[in-house]
Amino acid sequence: MSATRLEIKKTYKLYIGGKFPRSESGRYLPARSASGTRLDNYAHASRKDFRDAVVAARAAVAGWSQASAYNRGQIFYRAAEMLQNRASELVAEISRSTEVSSARAKCEVTLAVDRLVHFAGWTDKYSQVFGSVNPVASSHFNFTTPEPTGVVVILTPDEPSLLALVTLAASVILSGNAAVAIASERFPLPAVTFTEILATSDLPGGVVNLLTGKRAELVPHIASHLDVNAVVDGTGIAELGPPLQAGTAINLKRYSNHSLTLRDWFTPKAEDPYWILDTIEYKTAWHPIGL
Repeated sequence: MSATRLEIKKTYKLYIGGKFPRSESGRYLPARSASGTRLDNYAHASRKDFRDAVVAARAAVAGWSQASAYNRGQIFYRAAEMLQNRASELVAEISRSTEVSSARAKCEVTLAVDRLVHFAGWTDKYSQVFGSVNPVASSHFNFTTPEPTGVVVILTPDEPSLLALVTLAASVILSGNAAVAIASERFPLPAVTFTEILATSDLPGGVVNLLTGKRAELVPHIASHLDVNAVVDGTGIAELGPPLQAGTAINLKRYSNHSLTLRDWFTPKAEDPYWILDTIEYKTAWHPIGL
């Protein structure tokens, strides 16, 4: 007589500081497909998890921002290679979550690879494009150069769960920032799978951190946290904007709306280089002209 075997559901963890911890609260949520089918489980991040992620991001800023632009670009290329090598896994993850066709899921994964390559090319160019040498009425050189702002929180839309995360995170960290990303609330599994790729890439731990769970629970903590320098909101949810913007008055953190329609995430609109400017600061330096 054969016994009935119960399938073991995978529990997707958080991604903080290059590791995969469980939520400190011990809470988990069921991941469901677009039609409501129970898939797996994923961690329900708490305020403490968010604070831990910010600490990890802050610790990563110094080393990542001091890395050469060339080195950051090469790390992006390496991540793109690894994502391409595991494309079939991501296609399956997107298909079973959103229930789109394999062709549509493959298109999203392919574009995610292309976005990493696209922003890799900006790592050593944005400073030249957005910086300047300023004319002054004295015997000095006057340079204005962009520098990373620090720790940036990214809120991603429900769809496309993978492509939007890759796009927003790449545009934020290419300049030397570290990110705390809040994954798609409805379809979080592709995003967590992507962090499993990052964990085995050359990207230093803490440069990208990922939390899953309920946005409404985390938004007040994001808005009030004093060590967050900027917030990039890609959700397109109107109700989230006001509380996030209200929090900018506490420590003058920036708020930027980078939301697009589902269709536009698949177009060049999502490759806007001016998004880079929303998470950088400008420094102006004077240098005497020698004889």
